[in-house]
Amino acid sequence: MQISALQRDGLELAVYRGGETGPALVFQHGLCGGSGQIAEAMQGLGLQRWQGLECRGHGMSPLGDEVSIACFADDVAAMIESMSGPVVLGGISMGAAIATRLAVTRPDLVRALVLVRPAWVVEDAPENMAPNAEVGMLLEVLPLDQARAFFAEGETARRLEIEAPDNLASLKGFFSRRPQVETARLLATISADGPGITADDLRSLRIPALVCGCGEDAIHPMAHAQALADLIPQARLVELPAKARDKAAHLAALADAMTEFLKEIDDAPPAP
Repeated sequence: MQISALQRDGLELAVYRGGETGPALVFQHGLCGGSGQIAEAMQGLGLQRWQGLECRGHGMSPLGDEVSIACFADDVAAMIESMSGPVVLGGISMGAAIATRLAVTRPDLVRALVLVRPAWVVEDAPENMAPNAEVGMLLEVLPLDQARAFFAEGETARRLEIEAPDNLASLKGFFSRRPQVETARLLATISADGPGITADDLRSLRIPALVCGCGEDAIHPMAHAQALADLIPQARLVELPAKARDKAAHLAALADAMTEFLKEIDDAPPAP
């Protein structure tokens, strides 16, 4: 994996890339994720070339003043502009929201979409993001140990322990993320945000899309994946094994679906 930097608004944002063959793929991480999450999703793709940006406040990229999905998308657009031609654009959760926004607002940059475990369709502050917002609020108003204990004893943690243990593990991990003040800001602000597009915008897309969802995931409900697949005319929906139940099977199925989709894109004739 190679590392470089993108200069934006006086910030040096971390860019990661790997592989050497196939259609150009840009793939983005989720909220409070980073290059490790991108690399994990790419690990089953062999020599497929890929590139990903750590969004502001994630990984090695400093936070800066602005925090929004629109701002993160603008940064990704600037990175794509430095590449040759439009790309297959995808991501997990927040990364999927960035991808749908750019497909609508910058169609010149996007030739196909890969939307994995989407947490947004079009609405701001969807109900499924409430657990992230809750953790952000607790980190903002309470000392760390008290915030962790309050969440662990609360209704959200009890519910997710039964319904979506993988979500619960991720939420608990946020209490160990540093700096605490930046984690609180990211969770609270992005959970209340949205991709800034409409259902009609998605209906107007004329590019292929692979939409992957799974069960036992309260923060990335399968219903969101279904809704996106229903709205985007050329979308294909794939239900992956539940990540909470078998992570290895989940990642293997994702790699299979992406490999098949990328081959179809690579074999397709250029758009007129």
